[in-house]
Order: sequence, then C-alpha cells, then structure tokens
Amino acid sequence: MTLESLLLSQDAEVVRILRPTLEKLSIEVEVCQEAKKASEILIAEKFDAVIVDCDDMQGGMEVLQGLRATPSNKGSVTFALLNGKKTTTQEAFGMGVNFVLQKPISSLNAARCFHAALNFMVRERRRYYRQPVKMPVRVVLGDKELKAISTNVSEGGIALILHQALPKDATPRLQFTLPETKLALDVEAQVTWADIKGHVGLRFLNVPQSSQELLEKWLNQQMEKQLPGTKGMLASSGPESIQ
Repeated sequence: MTLESLLLSQDAEVVRILRPTLEKLSIEVEVCQEAKKASEILIAEKFDAVIVDCDDMQGGMEVLQGLRATPSNKGSVTFALLNGKKTTTQEAFGMGVNFVLQKPISSLNAARCFHAALNFMVRERRRYYRQPVKMPVRVVLGDKELKAISTNVSEGGIALILHQALPKDATPRLQFTLPETKLALDVEAQVTWADIKGHVGLRFLNVPQSSQELLEKWLNQQMEKQLPGTKGMLASSGPESIQ
C-alpha cells in the first residue's frame, strides 16, 4: 500500500524535483496540468495529499479554495507552491493550506517539507483506513447472542458477515479480540448498512477512551507494515512553510 498525491502544475522543474522526492517516501504522484481537470479528479478520487502550483497555474488557487468542499478530499493534506510575488505565506495558511513551499524549489527543501508532512498524511489515511481482518465477533443484542466473522475494521467501525439479519439501526454490543494480541474489546455499535448476503456494517458508539487508544495503536501497527518509513510518524504538527 502507498500514499496517493495529486500534483497540479505545468512547471516541468517542479515535477522533476517533486516526483522522486515523493516516491522515496512511498507517495505515488498523479500529475495534472489543468485546473478544471484537477477539480474533476478531486471529486472522483481520494488523495492523501494535494499539491497546487498556486501562483504560476491559472485557476490553481481556486482548486485549493474548493478542495474542502469535496467529500473525498476535504481532509487531504494540502500544499501551496508560491512564487513569492502574488500570494503570501500568511494568505495561503489563511485559506487552510497545511504546508507552503516557496519557488524555486530545491530537492532538499522539498524533502524536508514532505517528510514533515508525512505524519499528517498517515493520520488522515488512518481516519478512513479499513484493515482487512478475519476474526470471530460476538454480537450481543438484548438476550440474543450471535456469532459473526469480521471482514474489516477501522477506528470508527467494523464490517461483519452474519447468518442472521440484524434490525435496521440496531445497537448491539460487539466483543472481539484483535488478531495476534490480547486486546479484547467490548463496544457498543449501530447498524449502518446491510445486504442480502449477510454482510453488515456497524459504526462504533461511545467507545471508552482506553479501548479507542488500543484500537488505534493496533491499526497504526498494521499500517506501518504496509507504509514503509512511517513508523513513529503519527504525532501531530502545525502548518509549516519551507523557504
């Protein structure tokens, strides 16, 4: 598994420097040279990072301004490339940009910036990340107890296979132990979707902080196995400008 980024720029030198920098961090790069096309891509696809050449790309600033309105990418980590003549660093941060790179961009500054941003991207990936996992789950609903098998789990919910349907919006208790651990969880959940084949999705409710921390730690460990170089990079940071 790799992280995904969209780079909006017509500057060949920017692409030449940023592509290998990102790829060294296991971040795939999709390059787009038209603002309108970039907006269409951002509606249809999910990216961990969106990098926009704001000052030297017609419509680039508008792409960044509209990004937070896209359901798939409102949480993406954003980067503004500035030429020092039009948009100020303060103005970029005021629009909600996470990181700023000033042109001309050097390989060293690009590496510093994206390395600093990596923890943001991993944390955002974890927010919607679903770990495929097959484990037994006890589903307790009133005086009934059902057996289920999970198909995936995230920090906010779980998908199961059941042989008996659950009522719509039911709030059963789920009891399970994460694989290769002794982390036994007992959480309340609510049915959010189900199909005719016995698959059901549930959202966790009122999870105790200790249980949430255990689950997130386990998910981090699973992600670290799939994203090289991300171990220990989940600490939060603030906006950053790279000159």
